Amino acid sequence: MERAGLARLLGGAMAQGTPRIQVAESDPRKFMAAFARAVAGRSEVFLSDPGWGAYERKQVDALLAAPAFAAEAEQGWLMIPTGGTGGQVRFARHDAATITSAVRGFTRHFELPQVNAVGVLPLHHVSGLMAWMRCVLTGGEYLPLDWKSVEGGAWPELPAKAHGWTLSLVPTQLERLLRQERAVAWLGKFRIIFLGGAPAWPALLDRAAALGLLLSPGYGLTETAAMVTALRPEEFLAGARSCGTVLPHVRVSIDDEGSILVASDSCFRGYYPAWRESGTFATQDGGWLDPRGHLHVTGRRDAVIITGGEKVSPAEVEAVLRGTGELSDVVVLGLPDTEWGESVVAAYPAEPPPNLVLVESALARLLSPAKRPKQLVALAAWPVNAQGKVNRAEVARLVREKIAENTKQQSS
Repeated sequence: MERAGLARLLGGAMAQGTPRIQVAESDPRKFMAAFARAVAGRSEVFLSDPGWGAYERKQVDALLAAPAFAAEAEQGWLMIPTGGTGGQVRFARHDAATITSAVRGFTRHFELPQVNAVGVLPLHHVSGLMAWMRCVLTGGEYLPLDWKSVEGGAWPELPAKAHGWTLSLVPTQLERLLRQERAVAWLGKFRIIFLGGAPAWPALLDRAAALGLLLSPGYGLTETAAMVTALRPEEFLAGARSCGTVLPHVRVSIDDEGSILVASDSCFRGYYPAWRESGTFATQDGGWLDPRGHLHVTGRRDAVIITGGEKVSPAEVEAVLRGTGELSDVVVLGLPDTEWGESVVAAYPAEPPPNLVLVESALARLLSPAKRPKQLVALAAWPVNAQGKVNRAEVARLVREKIAENTKQQSS
């Protein structure tokens, strides 16, 4: 599909007179209207997080100092943000063709000719945007809801649809909804509940399966226009706990170093303002494919902690800590250490207070000494966005500050 075709489906009137348009709306319906107008024009379109602060805005302004591209270009005109609160802001170049490829692969994988979706994820994020785009390109209905209202008990009755309804959540959102019996009943009405954005811990997945929820954990990136592998709900309920098989529009392989490689027409055109050659995209994520073709993701390869010469995956340690049921959230990181090179540190919300004796017992039982955190740091202010996704970069900053403060107090 070309840009004009997407514009017709969105029904927006052409925006005039600017080489660039930024869409930065927190209200989903205002976002949808602004996006439709932007697509109908010939400008570069930048999706921006309305919650960005001065630090992120400064990065964006620097990127926008680059010359705009030719107005008639069909490729790479849609800039979807990636990074930001987790590091430097970058924009992945997409367009109508990459989005269409991703939607076609999705509908074939799930045998879902029409997609109807409830949206609680922000539309400037690839997961929220693609949930909407699947509805637009298949003639389905998209119902945006405010996450805080949903968390607080606003669970609207959904009109009957021949192909049912879908919902996309991050693990923290699912965990919060599972605390409420009526919310579980509402979740049970969805044909598919997609789970992504962060690793889900085993206890959460097992609880959802025990409740009969039709979960579909998957793997995808901003760079790939969202999911490239997904577990079908029937496989999930049968006990599978992978990220599922590869969608029809994608080829996934693993290189000699264990990195996940993706080749697809849905792959991005480059990080703005640069362009990339078409072909295989080497992610920074590690993983492996089992004999059934299911992808298992082991975490960010660039996030590996090397302590005393041993390699430690933060995701593995976090899974053990979450499995204790004592921590409402957790982030494991490596901090510089004069003796070990890096020291494994785990941070968690101070409230509600966990039983650290049980936590330490689980760590000693399940992890080798090198993988056990040298410190467990409680943070009074736990930095998360409106959807409950943690800001890992901010956690690292707060942990460094608290450790430095404690060291200063001990030396005085």
